[in-house]
Amino acid sequence: MTLTMPRTEPAAVTTSWRALPVILLAQFLAVVDFFIVNVALPSIGTDLRAGPAGVQFVVAGYGLAYACCLVAGGRLGDAFGRRRLFVLGLAAFTLTSLLCGLAPSAAALVAARVLQGVAAGAMVPQVLATIQATYAGPMRARALGLFGATIGAGSVAGELIGGVLLRADVAGTGWRAIFLVNVPLGIAGLFAARLMPQSRSSSPAPVDPRGALLLAGTLALLLAPLSVGRELHWPLWTIAALLAVPLLGLALWRDQRAAERDERRAPMLPPSLLRRPAVRRGLAVALLYFPAVGGFMFVFAVLAQSGLGWSPLRAGLGLTPMAAGFLVMSLVAARIVARHGVTAIVVGAWGFAAGLGVLAVQALLWYDRLSLLTVAPAMLVTGLGGGLVMVPLFGAVLATVPPQVAGAASGALVTAQQAGLAAGVATVGSLFVAVAGRSGWAGGAVTGLAACAVLAAGCAVACARLPRR
Repeated sequence: MTLTMPRTEPAAVTTSWRALPVILLAQFLAVVDFFIVNVALPSIGTDLRAGPAGVQFVVAGYGLAYACCLVAGGRLGDAFGRRRLFVLGLAAFTLTSLLCGLAPSAAALVAARVLQGVAAGAMVPQVLATIQATYAGPMRARALGLFGATIGAGSVAGELIGGVLLRADVAGTGWRAIFLVNVPLGIAGLFAARLMPQSRSSSPAPVDPRGALLLAGTLALLLAPLSVGRELHWPLWTIAALLAVPLLGLALWRDQRAAERDERRAPMLPPSLLRRPAVRRGLAVALLYFPAVGGFMFVFAVLAQSGLGWSPLRAGLGLTPMAAGFLVMSLVAARIVARHGVTAIVVGAWGFAAGLGVLAVQALLWYDRLSLLTVAPAMLVTGLGGGLVMVPLFGAVLATVPPQVAGAASGALVTAQQAGLAAGVATVGSLFVAVAGRSGWAGGAVTGLAACAVLAAGCAVACARLPRR
């Protein structure tokens, strides 16, 4: 079938900035909620009597559900109105945040987190779609820059916010405050959503339930065993699940190819996108960069508290230089890339890898002397480098993609982002926990951080193949 990007009603184009803070708040909340739990994992594990596998599911369950629902959420917004889906998604996100905060057990918390990820999958696609539909020219470029900066800022600020909330222990709620804080913010966002312009596609693509189920099944069969296999001593079902991944992945590929040839269907992730070098190379970058980020955030949060004995607030403060570097770079990345092209992104990726590598070396040589001061320089370099990769990545790929496939390419990149974050927690997190259990926290720290640095170095190599301008 011929891929066509959904057409937006011309009347939707605006020159007002009023709606942007509202929709970016929702994007910020969705990203922060992936990372904010990291500093609370030791407290959650103790309070709810959950083992390492259980607490990893608290992170990975959200990311998995989020990744699986993004494309379907975007198509529902195209068909029924983006503001309507945004409001429904934000309302569900607020409610499921309340359920997370009130969860009586680890199983209940994981279930609520999965539902929270589904809600985010309905809400977040409307953010990028609304920016594309309601802004044009330089305003759209600035809005997309702020969109990328919001994702990055949420990634590195989540653990700092979590540390502050845990230290404050609001009304004795402890770790529950990291979820309950979303409730007043979500309610405020619902009231402010009236500022969001109405927009929908005049020719929306239908939802592809078969493709959605196959994608969800493939990701679940991959991530679930990797998250809990070591803790459960690799029972038969974990091995069977991993062996089934290639088979289900092949079924997904064939189904999506058939959907492209069928005029009545619209594939979730069109295989023909991979024939476009910009998309293929952009996905390679995303599938290396985001696992490195997700894995690092998990490793650092658990290491700082369980290994080094830092408080949640101190663990969050340890990421402050990284957050500052990312914020600074997000403000200037567009101009740097406009002047120097993909070379700037490559330099940023190598800076990101170097920062993680230095942290691994510090853990190897001076583990007992790690402090906020000693890790600050490497954290700053990591944030500066990461900002120079994350912020311009979507623009670098989509700028060379024809408009008729831009929507599908954007959906593929965002899905890779969320799946990559969840995969980083599951794989690097499991490796870190396994080595720490056998060789101590110092050994786990070196292994986990080195694994993140290797992923980041691979990302830098992949960045060199992005479109030159």
